[in-house]
Amino acid sequence: MDGFDKIQSREAGLHKKLTARQMSMIAIGGAIGTGLFLGSKFAIGFAGPGVVASYVIGGLIALLLMGCLAEMTVAHPTSGSFGAYAEHYISPLAGFLVRYCYWSSIVLAVGTEVTAVAEYMKFWFPDVAAWIWIVGFSAVLIGVNAYSVKAFGSVEYWFSAIKVFAIVAFIVLAIGVLAGGRGAVPVAENLTGQGGLVPNGWSGVWIGVIISIFSYFSIEMIAVAAGEAEHPERAVRQAFKATVARLVIFYLLSLSLIVMLVPWKTLVADGTTSPFITVMQSVGIPYADSILNFIVIVAALSAMNSMLYISTRMLFSLSRAGDAPAVLGWIRTNGVPLNALAVSASGIAVAASVYVANPDTAFPIMIALSMFGVLFTWGMIFFTHLFFRRRMARDGTTLAFRMIGYPVGTLLGLGLILAILLTTWFIDIFHATLVFGVPFMLALLAVYGARHLRRGMGDDRAARPAAGRD
Repeated sequence: MDGFDKIQSREAGLHKKLTARQMSMIAIGGAIGTGLFLGSKFAIGFAGPGVVASYVIGGLIALLLMGCLAEMTVAHPTSGSFGAYAEHYISPLAGFLVRYCYWSSIVLAVGTEVTAVAEYMKFWFPDVAAWIWIVGFSAVLIGVNAYSVKAFGSVEYWFSAIKVFAIVAFIVLAIGVLAGGRGAVPVAENLTGQGGLVPNGWSGVWIGVIISIFSYFSIEMIAVAAGEAEHPERAVRQAFKATVARLVIFYLLSLSLIVMLVPWKTLVADGTTSPFITVMQSVGIPYADSILNFIVIVAALSAMNSMLYISTRMLFSLSRAGDAPAVLGWIRTNGVPLNALAVSASGIAVAASVYVANPDTAFPIMIALSMFGVLFTWGMIFFTHLFFRRRMARDGTTLAFRMIGYPVGTLLGLGLILAILLTTWFIDIFHATLVFGVPFMLALLAVYGARHLRRGMGDDRAARPAAGRD
């Protein structure tokens, strides 16, 4: 364990201000964003009513991932998280690749959230330029993250609370409509009348799984946030249980109700934004669509807020590991690595550029670019867990938290992620995933090799102090 103690010491200086309650909301806040409210539209377009099966498979992968992460995080709470685990249990190269791939995916995912906000604002202000919303909302959330981790935790808690309340209200309302409160709904016709339950075949359902992974993406951020939790071991256990239960309810139940209430082709028709809004418009409740549009904006801002936080901590961890400029590892007196935050906000500029150039396809383009880092990171978490368990068994270490079903669950999760990654090559909308990802990986390997070559020649300038403040 001595080697990992050095990693934790290297990443010292962040303030431990997040409570268990905030940790739970951070996890659910990251996972309930545009992936559910807007991404589900694209998933329904491929899978039809079979989208529920897509999200069941994606949810299974997410559940297995959370089990692996909970084991490792309870044993080693640190902001470097799965990047630090890969470094310690596999190799420094593995840690380097995981951190940079995850950081890039989060930075690009921030762009998907702010792109979605601009899309949602068209509902009320169709003539206002999208970049105005992108710049305005981005400035506010960057300011929140720059103020303190406590401010971030408080804002994220209330953002997430609004989302949770809204989805619960949506579910109750939808069940009421199906029960006949506002007239009969042709459920059977909605589910099977436009090509059956799986109108595009099981290949369409499988493509929906890819989108579901993006929707579930960010549940792993609880492991990163554990490095700034007051009582990380207890917080991780509580957040793990709460997150799994809420994702099952919020994703699977809400999507089931959506495809029962409205024909799937109506949900993905040109001009629609979120399937949730389409449902509200279809049931004819006054102002319900505007209220829900507000909710989905809050959801996107919440996910964006969380992603800014997580990408900042991952870049901070890279700096402290000597894999990024030292200035990015400096911490201000309020406990915030402000320089890392500034660089991590670069995804907003990328999103704004993509949106201006391709306003109709900006969201799926940003998803495709982000997906490589998502899939690589999730795959490496499963792979690292195999090494972690082997070391624990060799050392005779008793784990405070154990995942049920090891090693079958870990191997199943890893296999499914590899299959999804290979599938992206054959799908037009995701073709950019490997087109972007493979050269990016080769570039990372070249950078890592060059850096270690310099170190081997006696250049130790890349060494970083254990702590530092600007």
